[in-house]
Amino acid sequence: MKIKEIYDFLDSVSPFNLQEKWDNSGLIVGNMEDKFESVYISLDLDIDFLETVSQNSLIITHHPLIFGGLKSINYDSYTTKLLQIIIKNDIKLISMHTNIDKTHLNRFVMEKVLGFKVEDESDFLLSSKFDMGFDDFCILVQNKLGLKFKKVVKCHQNIKSFSLTTGSGMSLLPFVKTDVFLTGDIKYHDAMEAKLRNISLIEIGHYESEVYFNTLVYALLEKYLKINKIQAIMGENQNPFEYV
Repeated sequence: MKIKEIYDFLDSVSPFNLQEKWDNSGLIVGNMEDKFESVYISLDLDIDFLETVSQNSLIITHHPLIFGGLKSINYDSYTTKLLQIIIKNDIKLISMHTNIDKTHLNRFVMEKVLGFKVEDESDFLLSSKFDMGFDDFCILVQNKLGLKFKKVVKCHQNIKSFSLTTGSGMSLLPFVKTDVFLTGDIKYHDAMEAKLRNISLIEIGHYESEVYFNTLVYALLEKYLKINKIQAIMGENQNPFEYV
């Protein structure tokens, strides 16, 4: 199969032109006319994972390996070291980042993982209504997402609505109109801003909230790849953080 064939399929499912201006989703390594034998699906890339990838394969990741322009390729940084392995082994790379956040991933986590109905949606920001004590809701979220820690900003004893953005979504805080906002990568001054706005926060982790990318994309591709007799393999990603 050629790259162009699967690229066009992915584009029909989650258009690449929906990505944010700062993003770099799409074909990162390879040529549209290149052929491949297997597909690997992975949230991120690391050396351990790349060692399991066979030559002449395609990897579909969530996070792009390259965001900005590279001025040198000297193999001593995260990006260039992995590029060396990818090119040496004739591996192609496609990334689906903010486009699939908007079309699938946020909704998947809201509905399939947390079990809440999406009642309002605006780009990355999904919202739902319910009535529950804040502490009980924190426990529910922690259990559903398998969080090993609880990091919260508590402005409410009881809540009637919440919003969610997977990954790193604190830049969206000014647009949150609910009692609680769930997202990852919450910093100290984000917490201060949220308290001022009377918005409770629950840190759901960048990795923990986006690791479902693998399952989601595998399901989207499964029937299409079977028709074309291409094997799909889900990568086993590791959280770079350990909680001790």
